[in-house]
Amino acid sequence: MALLNSLFAFPASVILLLFLLLFTSSYLLALFRKSSLKLPPGPVPLPIIGNLHLLDFKRQDKSLLKLAKKYGPVFTLYFGFKKVVVLTGYEAVKDALVNFTDEFVDRPSIPIFEQIQHGNGVFFSTGELWRTTRRFTVSTMRNLGMGKKHMEECIHEELSFLIENINSFQGKPFDLRTFNAAATNITFVLLFGERFEYSNPIFLTLLRLIDEVMCLLGSPALHLFNFYPFLGFLFSVHKTLLRKIEEVRVIIRDYIKSSRQDLNGNSFRSYTEALVFKQEQDMNKRQNLFHEDNLIASILDLVMAGTETMATTLQWAVLLAMRYPEMQKKVQDELGRVVKPGHWATYEDRRHMPFTNAVIHEVQRFITLLPHVPRSTSVDTHFRGYFLPKGTMVIPSLTSVLLDQSQWETPHEFNPNHFLDPSGNFVKKDAFVPYSLGRRNCIGESLAKMELFLFFTGLLQKFTFRPPPGLTERDLDLNVPKTTFTLRPQPQQTWAILRE
Repeated sequence: MALLNSLFAFPASVILLLFLLLFTSSYLLALFRKSSLKLPPGPVPLPIIGNLHLLDFKRQDKSLLKLAKKYGPVFTLYFGFKKVVVLTGYEAVKDALVNFTDEFVDRPSIPIFEQIQHGNGVFFSTGELWRTTRRFTVSTMRNLGMGKKHMEECIHEELSFLIENINSFQGKPFDLRTFNAAATNITFVLLFGERFEYSNPIFLTLLRLIDEVMCLLGSPALHLFNFYPFLGFLFSVHKTLLRKIEEVRVIIRDYIKSSRQDLNGNSFRSYTEALVFKQEQDMNKRQNLFHEDNLIASILDLVMAGTETMATTLQWAVLLAMRYPEMQKKVQDELGRVVKPGHWATYEDRRHMPFTNAVIHEVQRFITLLPHVPRSTSVDTHFRGYFLPKGTMVIPSLTSVLLDQSQWETPHEFNPNHFLDPSGNFVKKDAFVPYSLGRRNCIGESLAKMELFLFFTGLLQKFTFRPPPGLTERDLDLNVPKTTFTLRPQPQQTWAILRE
């Protein structure tokens, strides 16, 4: 009776919390024991938080690498109440994404992306909607010149505008983010059919919104919202993110509207025009997958992912050139031997520039730009002796592949020799997976490779990049990237010295 009286003395909210903790503990432990014979091994989950106490939200990828040392290349974690299977190392990731590509082809339901896209678009859609939208997107981008000579000409044109912008600083240091405008413009040429002047208000608005959205997507508060969406009323970050996404949608809707007015037969200048034509073409079909929401979501996916990744990689490339001046000089010497004076390097020249090609590949390997993008099992799956029910969230860690000690001689060091044989010839590596693997690999891979090579070589033909006066190479910060949706370098400046 005394115990009962004590219990009623507590506020109702405290009693409810105690019961919730007790119930969650019992549920997670029962679930853990029930599935321990089928699921991969992993740490025992705690009440409410699961295994979140083992993760560094700022560098979740590094936390997964530490756990893999204890539990092996395939293990189970609980993100709050959500069960997740993690794959680490080249062999496990390749096995899943290449040998079991159909089983691991789906995307999981992630609360923030559900609220943004509602299952539409290229990136987080599944099933027939994903297959049809992706197939159309890949075909349209190729028709618009992605990876072809026409796109090389567009990149060289944009390079001239970028160099003009760098010259406007009159030999003074400037922010690394200055390079973002050129890389972003190439994506916009494909999406909207035109490049923007760097001072264009719409362009500046899009650059700002892309930056803000990417920062919010990497914030710890947003991770918490994704783990506990039912507590969304306690968070504000996802509401801020949705408002900024809506600002981008307003611009996209304007381009869709103008594309409808300018549409002229089967001749398309942009991805947006092609989408609008496809929508009208399929309008009378029983199942029209190219409805308005899917159009906007598909363009939004490419506005965000198609600009952030390339722009950030170019920042890293210049930063690493500053950090390793001997490497930068060696690239410039190779350019001098291969490229005719007064000409830009062409994409075909990469075949005769093994060291430069190795440097560019090593930049992408070393920075581990996109640590992972989650998948989910499309069917009940037996994988490496474990049973993964349909709908299980799976994290294939690309960081773990790009830093796999069994695949790279010095995985944690910047070392272009990873891609060179003893004779100095370029060597392809199967474990080079910055664009992922399987049927969900990056749609814009061919464009990204061309952009990075042409921008990087063009910049080094024109300039030598050094730390700002008063700083040395060792003062440059490579170790603590700013975690957004991608791993960005810390905000820093570069000093572009015009070459003779």
